[in-house]
Amino acid sequence: MPEQLVLTPAERAALRAFQTYLATPEQMICFFGPTLEKHGAALERLTKKDLLVKENFKGAWSLTVAGYQAMKACDE
Repeated sequence: MPEQLVLTPAERAALRAFQTYLATPEQMICFFGPTLEKHGAALERLTKKDLLVKENFKGAWSLTVAGYQAMKACDE
């Protein structure tokens, strides 16, 4: 993850959701109900930062390569 990339606690929590499912780049994860309500705004911000791609399926996002690296860096 580039040093200049700063993630909010909410964005880090959203990326950890991908980690929970052992997601890799281009693997789609679907968020729904309370989980989508909790992470929705952060997922949109991560999309604008090119760390996620919003998929056509409702509530679905996938990691970019940069998003995968950012997710892994959340552990550090």
